[in-house]
Amino acid sequence: MVKAQNSPDGPAAPLWVRRPEALHRAAYAVAALVFSGQIVAVVLRGSDGPTALSVLLAGGGVALSWWQPWAGLVVTSAASFAVTAVGHDPLSVWMMAVLVLFSVTLRGKQPLAGTGIVAAFFLGAFMTLGGFRGGAIVGAAALFSAIAGGATGAALRIHRDHWWILEERAESAIATREIEATRRVTEERLRIARDLHDVIGHQVAMLSLHLGAAEIGLPEEAESSRQALVSARSSARTVVVETQRILALLRVGDDTSDGEALRPTPSLSGLEGLIASFESIGLDVRPSIDIPAGFVEPSVGVTVYRVVQEALTNAYRHGEGTATVEVREREGRICVTVENRVGHPLRGSGSGSGSGSGLGLVGMRERVESSSGRLTIDSDDGRFRVHAEFSPLGAVV
Repeated sequence: MVKAQNSPDGPAAPLWVRRPEALHRAAYAVAALVFSGQIVAVVLRGSDGPTALSVLLAGGGVALSWWQPWAGLVVTSAASFAVTAVGHDPLSVWMMAVLVLFSVTLRGKQPLAGTGIVAAFFLGAFMTLGGFRGGAIVGAAALFSAIAGGATGAALRIHRDHWWILEERAESAIATREIEATRRVTEERLRIARDLHDVIGHQVAMLSLHLGAAEIGLPEEAESSRQALVSARSSARTVVVETQRILALLRVGDDTSDGEALRPTPSLSGLEGLIASFESIGLDVRPSIDIPAGFVEPSVGVTVYRVVQEALTNAYRHGEGTATVEVREREGRICVTVENRVGHPLRGSGSGSGSGSGLGLVGMRERVESSSGRLTIDSDDGRFRVHAEFSPLGAVV
């Protein structure tokens, strides 16, 4: 039989749920105790042979039910009929039959069929052979004891199975949550790797190129400056090598398709295409984009793109109605604002300046901070608002 395990995040399962065979064995232990007591009573009273055989028949039925539940239940119930027929008090055999019925239903057998078998033998014995010895109260007690035994076993089995189902669902939910967290972390790691390759790698290559040009343009007598430039170019090559090593670590498990690999680096110029992609899947977007005319650090452009992408993803999944996107330059800073009406509460969003505990919001905050920007996430009056500010040169805002 399957055993339930204790959950570290929830209440501990009862002992009989964790060890379902405990109640089963306890029922047989009590039945064995009753059988032993009845055998002692038969010996001490000097009962006749038929009575002893009837008691032995009941004990044999209990033993048989361990391997053959239905056959054992029938034999034990029939023993109560036999004991009544020989004129002996059937109480002890009656108890053994009820205990066997409890065990049989606890093991998942049909409770109505089992209860019907025991009740039929009980009532049959009292109505025919016993002539309702003890009156109607004894007959009613026989009927209700059979019902109680079968119902108790079935109820405990249902409760045990229900507990197991809840534990399986909890384990499945935890596993799904861990898989989703791993997937999001992997996606963010690969995204950082691509940005690192496309932005940092390009800038270092350009740096090395300019250093080489400067070295060529130096006069012959500027030997010390030439050596400095050679050293700088060597350092740039070292940076490229280390960057490639970091990229290899970040891209472990990357299964990016060729088409994805050839996709252009995200930038400010790609915002209109990004918004159009969300509109094509049904999100109503109201954009107001004014891209700065001056130089913008490539890493800042990538971060602005990713902030808008993640905010629109949240608006599509959890919001309703129109999402507004505003990207413009104010007082020498690039300001990004995405706002939408909340349809389903965002996990981790609260009133005021929320930190955002969802994986996407955490990744957004980390990305903004890595570009020396400032991010605020607000949820107020049914509106969810993401606002980020950056220096075009990537300096601290």
